Amino acid sequence: MVMRTMRANTKWIMLATAIAFVALMVFEWGMDLTGQSSAQFSGGEIGRVNGDGISYNEYNAVYRNLYDQQQQFVNGPIGTAMNKQIEDAAFEQVVMQHLIWQELERRGIVVTDEEVRQAARFEPPPEMRSSPLFLTEGQFDLNKYHAYLSSPAVDPNLLLQLEAYYRDAIPRSKLYFQTTAGYHVPDDELWRMWRDSRDEVTVRYLVFDPAARVEDAAVTVGNNEISQYYREHRDEFLRPARATVKYIVIDRAPDAADSTAALERVRALRSEIVGGAEFAAVAARESADSISAAQGGQLEITRGQTAPAFDQAAFSQRIGELSEPVMTQFGYHLIRTESRSGDSATVRHILVPIELTVEHEDRVLDMADSLDALTETLSLEAAAQQLGLEVSEAELVPGLEFVSGIGLADDGAAWAFDDAEIGDVSQLFETPTVYYAFELMNREEERTLTEAEATETIRTALTIEKKIDQVRATAREAVDRLRAGESMETVAQAYGLEVEEAGPFSRSDFVPGMGRMNAAIGTAFGLRPGQTSGVVESDNSLFIIHVVARVDADRAAWEAQKEEQRQQVTQALAEQRWNQYMAALRESARVADNRAEVLQPAGTITTGN
Repeated sequence: MVMRTMRANTKWIMLATAIAFVALMVFEWGMDLTGQSSAQFSGGEIGRVNGDGISYNEYNAVYRNLYDQQQQFVNGPIGTAMNKQIEDAAFEQVVMQHLIWQELERRGIVVTDEEVRQAARFEPPPEMRSSPLFLTEGQFDLNKYHAYLSSPAVDPNLLLQLEAYYRDAIPRSKLYFQTTAGYHVPDDELWRMWRDSRDEVTVRYLVFDPAARVEDAAVTVGNNEISQYYREHRDEFLRPARATVKYIVIDRAPDAADSTAALERVRALRSEIVGGAEFAAVAARESADSISAAQGGQLEITRGQTAPAFDQAAFSQRIGELSEPVMTQFGYHLIRTESRSGDSATVRHILVPIELTVEHEDRVLDMADSLDALTETLSLEAAAQQLGLEVSEAELVPGLEFVSGIGLADDGAAWAFDDAEIGDVSQLFETPTVYYAFELMNREEERTLTEAEATETIRTALTIEKKIDQVRATAREAVDRLRAGESMETVAQAYGLEVEEAGPFSRSDFVPGMGRMNAAIGTAFGLRPGQTSGVVESDNSLFIIHVVARVDADRAAWEAQKEEQRQQVTQALAEQRWNQYMAALRESARVADNRAEVLQPAGTITTGN
């Protein structure tokens, strides 16, 4: 095989740089070092992409990978709504894999043996670059990597996996550069970007607030005006679907007693270590930080990298000293600093999280079981009364599923919008911190508000417009007085205003009182020091702006970094073009999604957990 000849000395080629450059964009659709996700699998067909079949095994391999990744970030079970998102993401990822394979074939993009050799020697996969086997003082050591590949003990299967990895990755990198090449950002555009973030002005200004200066009673809005506005802006009155629910919550978050129990446990572990137990053995047995526990609790950290309390202990205590229990948002820690050099340190730690005691968890589970059973036959109110729980009410909107006392209630929202009938009581849903149940009181589908329903909103908008019209003449009078030589303080006093100040700020900054990247900010940068604007309308207010000082961007500093900036901007534009290219492929593709018919019952994909 090609990889068996990697030990030969060969000249580095630019393709490896290309692979590194596009790794995050193209590898996420490719395979990992195990070779799983890019292989063509056999099995039942659950969809098609431009006539190519998508097998169940192929889809399930990607699904399981995404599921396992998500599970690392979820404290507790993955709910129905999140699982549906993972399923859809997996299907879309497989679709994009097929589209890339088809595009590679259409363009005749292949990879040569020499390209595989060179890439493997000089651009190892991310998993290998971060492996402790190939690190020297925390940095990837190419010599160690080469020595490993040359070793007779190297696993032949690894070499085969490396070869498969590059035969998948290199064509993708070629496709990326074929579709994104040709960008050149001219100097004047680079200078504009630099200047926009570094030109600064300091201003004084007057602001007329029409809403405060004109009484509502002084403005009349006729019905014919409202009707005309509604006809011209009807698409602005689309109301999303919404559901009204009653809900009850069972708190499953740790309480003070659980915190005390965790503290007692960590103190007992400290006593065990002080009494002669080996720290590494206790950490491997007890620490909830499974990654460091596998290394005997060892961590390599830099100052400011960890939680403040952890950081303070690690960098202040004596080398070899065992800390008292240290509390962070993750729980209680025991920390022993092994070595320290500047802002780096090697420490060992044991994490004891604050979690429910067995007794507390049993009480919560008993309550949850009782609620689940009662809601099968009783209304939510009746079930809550028997259990001494409070009933609350909330309105749900798709995409805004946060509910007071619950947090993200996406499973309950999916039930309310997709499955429930009015008056139904849900099963018990679970989040990392609560159990909860819904009763659906009302639901409205997405619709456009009628003119009658939109009338007050329209009246408010038209009232603001008319108030601005009335105040505009007053603001122009103020400008005339300033240009006639009166001071800004005098004019402000005449109109009951305060002289406001802001700056220095750049074009891209948010400026309190003025806003961000609007007409007021643009006007400020259109003036030179000492100049005063006319009336500027921005964010339903009227401004008069006087520039006090201005600092222009340093062109010499820009010249010194210009090529680095050009590279960064070119890369960003290339990524944008790649995303557009892939989106266009997806939009024009003929995709058949047969999951609902093939996977019965829906959502019973094996997770391997």
